[in-house]
Amino acid sequence: MKKVAVQFLIVLIAKISFAQYKKPNIIWITCEDMSYHIGDFGDKVVNTPNLNQLASEGTKYTQVYSTAGVCAPSRCAIATGMYQTSAGGHNMRTQLDKEQQRITGLPSYSAVLPTGVKPYPLVLRENGYYTTNNVKEDYQFARTAAMWDENSNKAHWRNRKDKNQPFFAIFNLVVTHESQVWMRDKEPLTVSPELVEIPPYLPDNPVVRKDFARFMSNVEVMDKQVGEIIAQLKEDGLYEDTYIFFFPDHGDGLPFVKREVYHRGLKVPMIIKFPKKDNAGETDNQLISFVDFAPTLFSLAQIPIPTFMQGQAFLGKYKARQPRKYIYGARDRMDTEYDRVRTVSDGRFQYMKNYNPEKPYYQNITYRLQQKGMAETLRLKEAGQLKGHELYWFRESKPEEELFDTQTDPDEFVNLADDPAYKAKLNELREELKDWEIRYKDLGAIPEKQLLNDWWQGKREPPVTAPPTLVLKNNQARLYSETEGALLAYKMEGSATWLPYTKSFRLNKGEKIQVIAERIGYKPSAIVELGNER
Repeated sequence: MKKVAVQFLIVLIAKISFAQYKKPNIIWITCEDMSYHIGDFGDKVVNTPNLNQLASEGTKYTQVYSTAGVCAPSRCAIATGMYQTSAGGHNMRTQLDKEQQRITGLPSYSAVLPTGVKPYPLVLRENGYYTTNNVKEDYQFARTAAMWDENSNKAHWRNRKDKNQPFFAIFNLVVTHESQVWMRDKEPLTVSPELVEIPPYLPDNPVVRKDFARFMSNVEVMDKQVGEIIAQLKEDGLYEDTYIFFFPDHGDGLPFVKREVYHRGLKVPMIIKFPKKDNAGETDNQLISFVDFAPTLFSLAQIPIPTFMQGQAFLGKYKARQPRKYIYGARDRMDTEYDRVRTVSDGRFQYMKNYNPEKPYYQNITYRLQQKGMAETLRLKEAGQLKGHELYWFRESKPEEELFDTQTDPDEFVNLADDPAYKAKLNELREELKDWEIRYKDLGAIPEKQLLNDWWQGKREPPVTAPPTLVLKNNQARLYSETEGALLAYKMEGSATWLPYTKSFRLNKGEKIQVIAERIGYKPSAIVELGNER
């Protein structure tokens, strides 16, 4: 009898604890194309008082890595919790303009995500969150109707009707993007070109210095934008109880950094401010990959982590028992330029596998030629005026394997792959990368046209998702689509909000709904009006 009573008490306590658990509010403040340009992360030039304050009230994460050195593939990994090479979002990018289509012979398309994969905002909505995105997505696949509550430059947690509803909000700050170096070229600088540090792989001249100073000045503008968001949280009395994440989408939007899978292209600063300022002022050195972000969101919200996700939670209820040992990165098509590089790192040693060693390191990506420092670097190369490490980027071919000690060689100039002293480390990382490619089914080995052919079942365009159907029983509505992996969304008559369909719901006699079925990467079904006409 005593044993039964104890068991009953345990169950009762568990039920009470679950009922009392309040899902936390979570905000992601993300910026574009930025490495370690925060005062509290060691930058002595740029002035970032708001991020410094956030870091002092939160935890600094020093070993966070994107899965690509460019936005869309890395954002695909964030959105799915899967490596972009598994999700089909590895080529930069899937949405091609007319000229890119002409050169590559590829259509503009959406990646067809594996069956069962749901973007993390949709899962959050299914679990009661109000989700907003302001405003960039660039996930390599088309968003579904019910993916966000709001997705616009006006999206905000303040727009939710029920102020007690937990929210997840993203603010994507674009002012640090590569393009803003030339688009803001005429604006006043707040950072002096004389103070910036030029890396040894680029020429040190006034043109390059101006670009670096422009970029750093843009960082200072971004810091003010961060301060404005934090001020709004404080105005609403939400700051103390909200998780605030800050991170960029990959390394600097500057030559020989962006698009690269060296540490400088992948490694980014991250700050997390915890509710009640728990862990304030701490530094966390564990390895974290972008594929870990979505699992960690779910873990903090006590939502079970979907089995399709390839990352692991580093915080919360479902935190992984062991920290990760390696991070991985990939480079594939960039606009119209082809290459394939894979990398693995233990945080210090980085191994790179070049699948096209006959190709040069430098790719003539026309988009970045608008940056004056890039154009000047190319002019100096043609004039024979680059020297030493400034020529490193312009080597005509690559070794099949590269190994770097980023602790002693942070610019990654010295390839240790042929050094007998590092044979054990080379073998370790080589085998780890092979295992990763097999375990997560690297789609980069498949030519892009063949991949589209497989996805589209041999047709010249994507299939159309089968239309939704409604089954009614005792005024309970169930929705179906014959397309495997289709996601269903509906909205009640008179409502503008699409709701994700997860289970049967009550539909009274005379009520009507609009329904859409969407298999991500296929064409969506037509919107169908269905109702209870019994």
